[in-house]
Amino acid sequence: MSSGCDKKRLKTDPFDNVSNILAFAMKIGETGKEMHTESFGRVAGIDYGTVRIGVAVSDPDRLLASPYETYVRKSESKDAEYFKRLVTEERIMKFVVGLPLHLSGQVSDKAREVLLFGAWLRGVTGIDVDYVDERFTSVEAEHYLRQAKLTNKKRKERRDKIAAQILLSTYLESGCRGISDFQGIDD
Repeated sequence: MSSGCDKKRLKTDPFDNVSNILAFAMKIGETGKEMHTESFGRVAGIDYGTVRIGVAVSDPDRLLASPYETYVRKSESKDAEYFKRLVTEERIMKFVVGLPLHLSGQVSDKAREVLLFGAWLRGVTGIDVDYVDERFTSVEAEHYLRQAKLTNKKRKERRDKIAAQILLSTYLESGCRGISDFQGIDD
């Protein structure tokens, strides 16, 4: 049972406000390196997970999103090596990371984790990170994979990179605009 103090603290928690979280994530992602913020070139879509990360990449003209791979996380240093190599090999100019908001548009605990990951990714690679609402991308990916009549094992292998493709497609179709207005589904 929580006390009135706990309820008051939760209501005034600075991390309940998405703008405050984004500002905090940007601050901890600062490395002193010059950020690459070009408006052309390839974008990598990231479907973040604590075990697996789905990756999709766009073409250089930012018209088409393609699934790239599902990366299985190993350690912070190996993860950093992976993303640095991805930037170099695929000439990535921007990352867009899926942000799992609640249906109401409120920030979930997982969204806070994703924002911290985005700040880490920016700090490690020196590449600008944007965010896109990823509500239902994994459900949509699962739907497409079931329609393809794939086995459970094959669906699991592909789900994260397909979800990354869906969120990257959403980003590209929006004119490469990230989340700026957090609204609920019902708004």
